[in-house]
Amino acid sequence: MTAGSPNSSHSSHSPHYYAKANRFDLGLNSLIGKLARLGISLAGSAELSVRGRSSGTMQRIPVNPYVHSGARYLVSARGHSQWVRNMRVAGGGELRVGRKVRTFTAVELTDPAEKAVVLRGYLKKWGWEVNRFFKGVTADSSDADLLAATPDHPVFRITVSD
Repeated sequence: MTAGSPNSSHSSHSPHYYAKANRFDLGLNSLIGKLARLGISLAGSAELSVRGRSSGTMQRIPVNPYVHSGARYLVSARGHSQWVRNMRVAGGGELRVGRKVRTFTAVELTDPAEKAVVLRGYLKKWGWEVNRFFKGVTADSSDADLLAATPDHPVFRITVSD
């Protein structure tokens, strides 16, 4: 198995882990994004727009915002993706469902213990969709396994400006 494979072991972590989308995933993302733009949110999904760090244009991708203890988060199930790299530079973006566009600022979590708690809750809610990107780690995994997964899955706390 390769380092980017969703089924590879979490025993070796890379700040470059990324589970590349296949053709099916790209089609599904396109559909979910279009639905979000039309105002149809599937299980709470939204379309993320973040300014490209090189192009300067807004890049769009569907995401699964997650609320934990009153705070809002974006988790990158696929790892260190382009939207993550753009978010690190932009420091925020927009979430859209239909005509409702919410601008937000974002701060990346760095504390592995804090990230592990968010990941567990995220996997409880979204695991049915994203477990395959977590290399065997699920919401029911041990604390140690969740901690071991944190380097591969960036988490951003977002503050929406209403």
